[in-house]
Amino acid sequence: MSRIAPLALCLCALVAAALPSAALASHSQSMTFEAPIDLANPATRTQAFDEISSFGVKSTRIVLLWQTVAPAPASRVKPDFDATDPNNYNWSAYDPQVDGAVARGWNVLLTVSGPVPRWATNGARDNLTRPRPAQFQQFMTAVARHYGAKVARWSIWNEPNQPQFLLPQYSAGKHTPLSPRIYRNLFLAGQRGLHDGGLANPQVLIAETSPRGTSHVVAPLTFLRGMLCLDSRYRKVGKCAKIDVAGYAHHAYTTAAGPLFKPKQPNDVTIGVIGRLITALDRAARAGAINAHLPIHLTEFGIQSTPDPIVGVSQAKQSDYRSIAERLAYDQPRIVAFSQYLMRDDPPKAGVPRALRYPGFESGLRTHAGKAKAALTGFRLPLAALRRGSRVSLWGLVRPASGRTTVTVESSSGGAFKKLFTATTDSRGYFTRNTPFRSGRRYRLAWTQPDGTTIRGTTTSVYRR
Repeated sequence: MSRIAPLALCLCALVAAALPSAALASHSQSMTFEAPIDLANPATRTQAFDEISSFGVKSTRIVLLWQTVAPAPASRVKPDFDATDPNNYNWSAYDPQVDGAVARGWNVLLTVSGPVPRWATNGARDNLTRPRPAQFQQFMTAVARHYGAKVARWSIWNEPNQPQFLLPQYSAGKHTPLSPRIYRNLFLAGQRGLHDGGLANPQVLIAETSPRGTSHVVAPLTFLRGMLCLDSRYRKVGKCAKIDVAGYAHHAYTTAAGPLFKPKQPNDVTIGVIGRLITALDRAARAGAINAHLPIHLTEFGIQSTPDPIVGVSQAKQSDYRSIAERLAYDQPRIVAFSQYLMRDDPPKAGVPRALRYPGFESGLRTHAGKAKAALTGFRLPLAALRRGSRVSLWGLVRPASGRTTVTVESSSGGAFKKLFTATTDSRGYFTRNTPFRSGRRYRLAWTQPDGTTIRGTTTSVYRR
């Protein structure tokens, strides 16, 4: 979960090959929803579970912070306790979320992350600097023993290339990235801990990297190479063994320029250049550092809207951009999971200047007060309209679709919306259709639910490469 600086607007488009009306049936991408504000609060938890379920989503990501559950996290001296025994931790902040998801038949992705107890770091200076792998292994043993089979998939560390989750990122001279090797040792220790906790074959994701590098943040592809002991040309450095993982996790956030923004820095990976990550993973596999054809999980993603003064776009653009981003992920078969972060915007800070009032994320489908944004309807019936030349490629999805269904595409050139055509989706609710470009034309979806009620999606503009 990281702040991304805005860049100048640069809208592009991607057009799929012409198809009849149904999307390719081979796509099996899943959607994971992350709603920490709503699911952590007993007053909103049930409503949030019910609303997410109404979308047909059956997977959630939960970030578990080591320092939150550990005894005496601020102490420089480790308390006298068995760190592998789950009874010695306070899981109360997370158990209701995990148990609520499991009770509904959902899959849980549990990301275990820093900040950490001060006593678990090398030097005990703070809660981030060089967590000790041996201590983390013991903690992961306790986590595995506590949650066990309730967790379908594990991930180790949230955005380890960010200084708010792991330190140091660079050497004192700011030239050599240090966090990749620190993370590698933590990851391997975490894997060992899961096995020690009785999980014979845990599905573990690696990385969970944020999308862009700075003088304080290691760029994701630089981080990838350092973590896998590869040089800038993806050649092995040293004697690091191959890492066996179930998938690669990444947070492909973009800027206010939109989902098709292409950062100039070659080691950055936003959703508009997600192919860079695929290429990097393939090169790393050829070097023997990871398994070939490693699946990619975009475990955290959202488009921020106003009132965020830095990266927030209008609510209409938030809905459009989110749909386009989901389409970009859908078009890459290696991406097996996409995500929505958040349901409700993070709370604003009171009593501070406007520029400092929104330090969190305004990527929710609802405002912090609970008011629905355009993206809420856009999430249920997403539609991406992308132009190349004289054609517009329309890609859409019905949530939830329990099988093949018929959806109506409506269009308007300034007046009332009228039926343009109907499309039959595939068994998961997707369709793709090409249509002639008409200047000023906008689109939306209409779908009749099984109970006979017709709902309509948000008005969607056409974006051009």
